[in-house]
Amino acid sequence: MNRNNTLLGAGIVGTVIAALCCFTPVLVILFGVVGLSALVGYLDYVLLPALVFFLGLAVYAVYRREKTDC
Repeated sequence: MNRNNTLLGAGIVGTVIAALCCFTPVLVILFGVVGLSALVGYLDYVLLPALVFFLGLAVYAVYRREKTDC
């Protein structure tokens, strides 16, 4: 059961971080400060698949938790 909690925690934390970076200008500001603002156009190629992956991981962890509770 501990592994299910770890998967769920990783899924939720990853989803929150990816959502913050997708929907707020956190990385845009950070890249501008660091001097990597030329890479801002490529963020969607990384962040949106990461968001989908972590959402899927969280759903899978909830599914496994429900399956083991029965």
